[in-house]
Amino acid sequence: MTAPARKAHRPGLEWEFNQFILPRDVSRSFVTRYLVDLAETGGWELSRLCIGNDGVRRIVVRRKIIRQQRQTYFMPI
Repeated sequence: MTAPARKAHRPGLEWEFNQFILPRDVSRSFVTRYLVDLAETGGWELSRLCIGNDGVRRIVVRRKIIRQQRQTYFMPI
């Protein structure tokens, strides 16, 4: 696994990306279960899936970065 990358496609919306490389001997059902688990527990969604000529799967998943607006409190004097 690599460190997640952050990228802004449009103002106010940021995505966090994560890339996985799985070898060719990993079954298709395992990959499906793995991606479902990522989606259910971490909020990730599939962004890109490339299967190379050698059978290696390169998977890129993404999730939205939701930023909270900082509250400013005014204290009366």
